Amino acid sequence: MPKPPTTVLITGAGPTGLTLAVDLARRDIDVRIIDKSPQFPRSSRAKGPNPRSLEVLADLGVVEQVLAAGSPPLSMRKYRGAEVIADTDPYATARPAPDTPYDRPWLIAQWHLEEILRARLAEYGVRVELGAELVGLTQDDDSVTASLAGGREIEARYLVGCDGGHSTVRKLLGVPFEGKTNEEQVMVCGDVEAEGPDRGVWHQWFDEDGGVMLCPIPGTRSGWWFQAAPEKDAAGRPVPPSLESFQRLFARHSGRPGGLLSRATLLSTYRVNERMAERYRVGRAFLAGDAAHVHSVAGGLGMNTGIQDAFNLGWKLARVAAGRAAPELLDTYEEERLPIAARTLDITAERLRVTLEAIKQPGGGLDSAVTPQTYGLGDGYRWSSLAPAGGTARLRAGDRAPDAPCRDAATGAPRRLFEAFAGPHFTLLGFGAGTAQALREATAAHGDELRAHTVTSADEADRATGSAGAAARGGLSDDGGLARSAYGIGPDEDDVLVLIRPDNHVALIAPAGDHRAVAEYLKGAALERA
Repeated sequence: MPKPPTTVLITGAGPTGLTLAVDLARRDIDVRIIDKSPQFPRSSRAKGPNPRSLEVLADLGVVEQVLAAGSPPLSMRKYRGAEVIADTDPYATARPAPDTPYDRPWLIAQWHLEEILRARLAEYGVRVELGAELVGLTQDDDSVTASLAGGREIEARYLVGCDGGHSTVRKLLGVPFEGKTNEEQVMVCGDVEAEGPDRGVWHQWFDEDGGVMLCPIPGTRSGWWFQAAPEKDAAGRPVPPSLESFQRLFARHSGRPGGLLSRATLLSTYRVNERMAERYRVGRAFLAGDAAHVHSVAGGLGMNTGIQDAFNLGWKLARVAAGRAAPELLDTYEEERLPIAARTLDITAERLRVTLEAIKQPGGGLDSAVTPQTYGLGDGYRWSSLAPAGGTARLRAGDRAPDAPCRDAATGAPRRLFEAFAGPHFTLLGFGAGTAQALREATAAHGDELRAHTVTSADEADRATGSAGAAARGGLSDDGGLARSAYGIGPDEDDVLVLIRPDNHVALIAPAGDHRAVAEYLKGAALERA
């Protein structure tokens, strides 16, 4: 039977779907991405990527555009009525570290982030297909057929639902979405135009009756994110959002004229939902992002968890589709990401509880939602069947692979480990000149699938007779020992091989002489054992 012309069909062109599409397209996987909307939304919604998502966007080659289009998090100005109580910067003490180049999230309107990702996708010749609403799907052992409104069909080898909390894909697959909706915790939101407030801070008014928050939208002259506890009608029900209700709420809580606000758009009523899909895969169909999990906005983890879902799934889909791994590799997507979603629900529920308590006190604000747990940097997969035993004093298989500043061993030019990782390949680091033979053999055996780098001190490079430099293109000099430190390898310890997955998590840590472990992992033997 001939294979379908489309390898992967993605439904939903938000940040999750676009991240997955870019990752697949750069791996030469035939991908189509559809969205039921007739035009691209201008919704600001999510306030931007966290540090781990910035690392993902750097790997995809768009982080510089994201940083240029957005702004760092703003100081939070807290009021009681017209009185300023405090200015708080929850990131005041944060600094980039050698192993973590991004020390804070970044503010950018969601529509602008999506624009950047669509432009990157277009560089691979793929464009979002608008006005394509999924209404049905069937699948067999070889393909998935998506039925669209209007009678069209698209056949693909795999389908991924990135179509939000009301996911049609999830419903058509019959996957339960277990959890709860809290009807008491309600917020009205929208984008507004406002003249007068200082655009250098995030304004937050809280009192016994509720609150209003105004955050400037980067890249606009007078656009703001507006969030507030809603007005209630005579029956105690939330009043639907409107410009007039926003103006009344603003005047009540801030003591300023409501007329400062104008042109409210993208109005919505938000209720705290905490739900998670029972499973992430049904045959050849997958769920990612809000289609798989929704939770409180506290901590800003919604969009970020979706981006990181996509980055986990992309390399696995590509590897199986290209025949480089057994289909069982796709089972590890749910195995690894579903526990992360469960943990995220717990984190956001706790951050919401803490924040709701904090805003009852003068000086309390949304900074209570910020914690290192919301950065995404600690999320790893040590429990995964893709994480064999073994490790160093600091790292184990499944952990996020740290960054570190190095130098090109041949030219002396600065080069970071993240630059070596970037792209659709595995990376093999050989710590110590004694790994040269293992790196040569791995490079010869696996070609473009693997890039190998010796990581040696300046003294080791000087003592070597060229073998370390010839072990792989792009040998790296760890002059300050920061790379060894990040990977938990002492200066006097034996040489070590560290294999990095394409999603920049540690695949394997092995002694320098155990080069067969690398070959077995890449050939899929580890997956068969799992």
